[in-house]
Order: sequence, then C-alpha cells, then structure tokens
Amino acid sequence: MAITRDDVIHTAIQLLQEVGLDGLTLRRLATELGVSAPTLYWHVKDKRELLDLMAEQMAHDAGEQMPPFPEGLQWWEQIAESMRRRYLGILAYRDGARVVAGNRPTEAALPMIERYMKLWVDMGFPPDEALATILTFGDFIAGSALEVQAETERRRLQQPEQQRAIWDKIDSYPTLRAAARARAERRAEDPHSSFEHGLALLISGLRQRHAELMAERASPENVTQLSAKRGR
Repeated sequence: MAITRDDVIHTAIQLLQEVGLDGLTLRRLATELGVSAPTLYWHVKDKRELLDLMAEQMAHDAGEQMPPFPEGLQWWEQIAESMRRRYLGILAYRDGARVVAGNRPTEAALPMIERYMKLWVDMGFPPDEALATILTFGDFIAGSALEVQAETERRRLQQPEQQRAIWDKIDSYPTLRAAARARAERRAEDPHSSFEHGLALLISGLRQRHAELMAERASPENVTQLSAKRGR
C-alpha cells in the first residue's frame, strides 16, 4: 500500500511517544510503515528533515487541543500567552524539546512566519530585531522544556537515596539551601514556575525595548525627518 508524507510524519510522532527520540530511527519507522528504507527516502531525505516536519506537526496538533486565546489581551500579553502555549505544546510529547531543538521551518511554514513577523514589525520593531527577539524567545522556550523533560527523566532513573544525598550536601551551604528549598516548594505548587519567572523577565525587557523604540520615533528629530519625507 502506498504511503504519504503525512503517514510518515504521524507514524513518526506515534513512535516518538512509544520509544523516545533515541529509539526513533528511519529503519524502525520504515518497518512500522511496512515499507523499505529506500521507499521512506522518497518522503524524507534524512532524520533531520523528518524532525523538522515532526516539530511543525506537533506544534499544530498541540495548538488544536488548546482553547481560543482570551479576549482583550494587551500585545505583550498575547506574546506571553503564545510563548506559554508553545512551551506546553513541546512538553506534550516525549522528548519534544529534543525534537524542536535545532529545527528549521519548512517551506510550508513560511507564509505563517511572514504573518507573524509582520505583527512584530507593525508593533514598531525593526524586521531584523523582530526576528532576533523571536528566535531568543524560541531558544528560551526550547531550553526550558528541555530542562523540565531532562529533570523528569533524571528523577525516573535516580534512586531516592541519591536524591537525599544531594540534599545532604546542599545543607552545608545555607544560602544555596534556602534558595533550593524555596524553589522546590514553588515547583511543587507549580511545575512551570521557573518558566513563568523567565517569561516574565523577557516580557518586561520586551516592553522596555518597545517603549524605547516608540520614544525614538516620537523624538523631535525623527518627527522633522518624517515630515520632510512626506513633503517631498
């Protein structure tokens, strides 16, 4: 039976959930699809391209499961919410952070990226700065998700006595101990508290930078230059 690229992507995501990224090989994927390895290469040229396609599909599927955006959000709140959803979408998949890390957009994603970039430019960010900021946020999201998933795997593999031994060593350092215990308490209440802390810092810096750009635009020198251009 003939297979499609969509068959390849969805089967790869199912395998990812079952065996993790290390177990997801092109040979195993071909076997799961009931085709030969050469047949698979008609649809994806290598594992890197497969991961790029998977990352896009995973983001789309996770987004479909989330409720609509709340109404009445300020522009920075919209950005924060979109980043929060991206982060949670990555965590919805086993090894999701490792799949996303280093991925590049496919041609099919370029129109959506263009629309998203235009939103930032319309808000007042220069195109190059908008792209740099978006990529910075993406790095933060992927890194935060990677840390959460790595910590989950560590706790799964570590014996309780190993965890106790780490706390025993920390007890010799009162400042570190106080900080670590407070952080552990916050994470017990909200496992995403570290992400939210970092996101709040990034959004604060973003708003400050936006205010600077708006002030530069409104400066007397820029207003004069703009009026001169319009009068030509």
